[in-house]
Amino acid sequence: MSQNENPIIVGLDIGTTKIACIAGRKNEYGKLEILGFGKAASHGVQHGQVLNIDQTIKAIDAALKNCLESNPDLQIDEVYVGIAGHHIKSLQTRGDIVRKNPDEEIKREEVEELIANQRKTFIPAGDEIVDVVPQQFYVDNLPNIKDPVGHIGVKVGANFHIITGDKNAIRNINRAVNKSGLKTKDLVLQPLASSAAVMSDIDMEPGVAILDIGGGTSDLAVFHDGVLIHTAVIPFGGENITNDIRMGLSVLKQQAEAMKTQYGSALADEAKANAYITIPGLKGMPSREISVKNLAGIIQARMSEILDFVTYHLKQVGLDSRTLNGGIILTGGGSQLKHLIQLTEYVTGLNARIGLPNEHLAANHIEQLKSPMYSTCIGLILKGYDDYENNVKKFEGSSSVNIAVPDGLIEKPKDVDKPEITAEKPTTNPPKPAPKRRIDIFSKIKSGLIDLFAEEDDNHIR
Repeated sequence: MSQNENPIIVGLDIGTTKIACIAGRKNEYGKLEILGFGKAASHGVQHGQVLNIDQTIKAIDAALKNCLESNPDLQIDEVYVGIAGHHIKSLQTRGDIVRKNPDEEIKREEVEELIANQRKTFIPAGDEIVDVVPQQFYVDNLPNIKDPVGHIGVKVGANFHIITGDKNAIRNINRAVNKSGLKTKDLVLQPLASSAAVMSDIDMEPGVAILDIGGGTSDLAVFHDGVLIHTAVIPFGGENITNDIRMGLSVLKQQAEAMKTQYGSALADEAKANAYITIPGLKGMPSREISVKNLAGIIQARMSEILDFVTYHLKQVGLDSRTLNGGIILTGGGSQLKHLIQLTEYVTGLNARIGLPNEHLAANHIEQLKSPMYSTCIGLILKGYDDYENNVKKFEGSSSVNIAVPDGLIEKPKDVDKPEITAEKPTTNPPKPAPKRRIDIFSKIKSGLIDLFAEEDDNHIR
C-alpha cells in the first residue's frame, strides 16, 4: 500500500442495542478503507439517549477495546459521535451578512462567518444547537446558489436548517465519551450520517427520504433539489418491535428478538398460516407453539406506525410520490426485516429500497461491514472527511500514519471447489410472487445478525 497522507477518522455510534467503533481512511481512489472495527452490546442507552453513564462507559470501552484489538497499530484519541433521540428538534432560519469589500470575490471565511452567526439564533431554554446546515445561498438578488465562494456581491445570505437538542442529553453523551478516554471531535445527527453512507449525489436531485431504523429510534432525513429540507427522529425502533412481541406472545425478550430476526416478517399476509415456532417452556413447563402469522401481525402493526410517522413528516414539507421521485431508502439494523420494502411501498406510496454503505467502501471488506446496521458509523467517518476536505485546519495534528488494513477486515476469496451449503426451510405453499416493480433485495443481502438460539430443525427455536 502506498503512503497515504489522509487522516484516520473514527466514528462512534452509541445506539440503544449496540455501540460500534470504526476507524477508516480514504485511499487514493476516494474509497474508505476500514482500519479497525469493534462493537459491543449497548447498556445504559434508551431511545438514543444516554441514561446510565457508567453502563454506557463500559459499553464504549468494550467496543473501543475490540476495535483496537482488530488493529493494534491504531491509536484512537478523537471520535465523531452520532446523536439521536426524541429530544432532537429542527427549525428553518434565514440569515445574511453585508460584505466589507463587495468588489472582491466571496471567500470561504465569509461563508463560515455566515454559518457561525446562525448559532446565535434564539432557541428555547434548555436546548442547544447541534448543527447548522446551509441549504441554498443567495448573493444580492441571485438565488439558489449552492456555493457562493468566488461570486461577487454586496450581500451574501442563505436559508438554514438548524438542529437542536436537549443540553443535558448532549452533556451526557460527551461525559460518557470523555470518561472513556476519548474526545468528541463533533456531534453529528445520526440520519445525516446514515445519509452520507447510503446516498449518492444522483439521489439528491430527484428527492429522497432516508429512514434509518435503529434499536431505539427511527431517524428520518429528507433531501429535495439537492438540499436537506427536513429531519425528524421518530421515537420507535427495533426495540419497540421486540417488546411488542415479548408482551403480545408472552415470551422472554431474548426469545422475542430471536423470533423477530429469524422468522419475522413485516407483512402478515406473506407469513405462512400453518407455520409454527416451538419455544421451550420455563423451569419444566411444557413447550409452546407460536404462530408465524401472529408474529408477523405484531411486527406489521408497529412498522406501519413508524411508516405512518414518515408519511406525516413528508406531508409536513409538502412532499409525496409525485415530488419525491427518489423514493425512500431504508437503512439501519431494522431495515433487514423481511418484506419491509413491500410494506413501506404500500403505506407511503413511494418506491423503496435498502441502503447499504458499501458504495463508499474500498473493495474486499468483510461482508459484516457492508450491513445497513453500520451505515451510521461509516457515515460518521464520511462526515469527518467532509470537514477535513473543507477545513483542513480542524485536523492539524490528526494521525496520518501509513497503517495497513488488517487481514481480519478483508474478505478472503471463497473456495470455488467447495460450494457453500445452506439449509432451506421446507414450505407447504409456494411464496406469493412480489409485484414486478418491486425487487426482493433481501435475496442479495446476507444477514449480519447472529442467531441467539441454535436450530434443532427448521420450525424450532431452542
